[in-house]
Amino acid sequence: MARRHDPELSGTVFQFMDLRERLPALTGGLVAFSAIAAFIGIAVVSLLQFGGEGALLSVATDPVVGAVLRFTLFQAVLSMLLSVAFAIPVARALARQPRFPGRVWLIRLMAVPMGLPVLIGALGLLGIWGRQGLVNDMLVLLGAGQRFSIYGLGGILLAHVFFNMPLAARLVLAALERIPAEYWRTSAGLGMGSLSNFRFIEWPVIRRILPGIAGLIFMLCITSFTLVLLLGGGPAASTIEVAIYQALRLDFDPPRAISLALLQIAVTGVILGLLSLAGTPSDPGASAGAAVRRFDGRAPVTRVLDGIAILAAALFLGLPLGQVAISGLRADLLKLTGEKAFQDAALTSLAIAASAAVISVAASVAIIEARAALPAGKRRSQPAMVFSGLLAASSSLVLLVPTTVLATGWFMVLRAYGNTSAFAPLVVVCINALMSLPFTMRVLAPAFAEHRARTARLAASLGMHGLARLKFVDWPVLHRPILTGFSFSMALSLGDLGAVALFGSENLTTLPYLIYSRMGSYRSDDADGFAFLLGLVCLILALAGTWGTASGEGRADVG
Repeated sequence: MARRHDPELSGTVFQFMDLRERLPALTGGLVAFSAIAAFIGIAVVSLLQFGGEGALLSVATDPVVGAVLRFTLFQAVLSMLLSVAFAIPVARALARQPRFPGRVWLIRLMAVPMGLPVLIGALGLLGIWGRQGLVNDMLVLLGAGQRFSIYGLGGILLAHVFFNMPLAARLVLAALERIPAEYWRTSAGLGMGSLSNFRFIEWPVIRRILPGIAGLIFMLCITSFTLVLLLGGGPAASTIEVAIYQALRLDFDPPRAISLALLQIAVTGVILGLLSLAGTPSDPGASAGAAVRRFDGRAPVTRVLDGIAILAAALFLGLPLGQVAISGLRADLLKLTGEKAFQDAALTSLAIAASAAVISVAASVAIIEARAALPAGKRRSQPAMVFSGLLAASSSLVLLVPTTVLATGWFMVLRAYGNTSAFAPLVVVCINALMSLPFTMRVLAPAFAEHRARTARLAASLGMHGLARLKFVDWPVLHRPILTGFSFSMALSLGDLGAVALFGSENLTTLPYLIYSRMGSYRSDDADGFAFLLGLVCLILALAGTWGTASGEGRADVG
């Protein structure tokens, strides 16, 4: 279970840092924050500058923009409700049945969609739920007169549940597994049934974490781009980010794109403000330390119902992933890998992903070190508190200004200079680095805080700082979380389509953009093969990032 970053640890580290260590750390943090703020600020200012008052007015008066906003909110609410509604019974079933063959692997399978490139997941869903997919073939065999269409609102909801239900289920499961064992012994002694257990024991725990989970999923769905682009089926099922892309790439209507981008910033700002009001989940109660042993999952009816929920979740997640593997292996991989288009796209993707990962990790380390160099508690002055808050918020600015909005702003900046292609790769690298920064910070911050708290006193007593400390104290311990952050950041960048969607061309083609292009030209076999190869690379990166770390038996962390 991942540890939370404790501000008191920063205060402990600060006590043993002299000026020679604090000054470089604070300087690095200031440089990182300034670069992030400048990159995002230039994009936002360009939107306001090129759009002016006309863009702001069109947001309020354009009926098309109003329709896009209503659909964006509607699909996000439905996706969130469905994801949570399906996640709770799956999590309860897994919590009640702690021992059955393949349980650990199922929980690990539920983590796959979170790290899977969205484009690959969408192809798997098309293979199962598409017009020629397994589901429609079964409907035909059963005599159904109408096939299921994955395009439109139904497909968007299906895809969002595929990606977000496992996330919600793992978070709920983690909370249920932390319920003290005494509760279940008392429940068994009182003869409480399933409904009573849910009402009096499980629901109070779920209720505390539900606002945070629902808000996170809602935020992910409202900023969805790739899934809606592939499965939306037309202007009637378009989110704000997809409408921005269509306004620039298809219609070349910059004023409308700017209006939509400003609307997206306003919507995400309001949502983030509401999410900040959700409280942190509290501890479910004190425990005597006994191993958690539940007695409510032994009844035959409960076992059957739990088995149905677990099997349905396994098939819902496993079939699309298996479809990606089968379709990819059916393609002529040797021929595809020999194509110059693939080789160029692969090199471009790897170069962009590696560069973005380096920037993301470096910025994360700079922010973490700067926060550790600031005093904590009562010794912290007002400027130090403000600077610490800005550093903490800098990694989350990409949530306020999503990648498509950043790309739109920089597209307008580069267009003003008459050449969007020359600097497009650098812009895509920076956007991908910002996109992965929250995840990198989440991996590195707890590891750095714990390590520095343990070694600060010893390093100070030995007079070790700078390169000597890095070589003998920090790197032997911190290289694993750094590798994890780098690998996951690189995998996120490899699978991203949003940043490159506006800048993609013959001179800038990544693997996701190549897959999307082949899908658009109805070369589905090529798209399946490329998706399989991209998935293999992302899987290797994920395994490299977790090499040598404990699996934790599939436990998730609410943190």
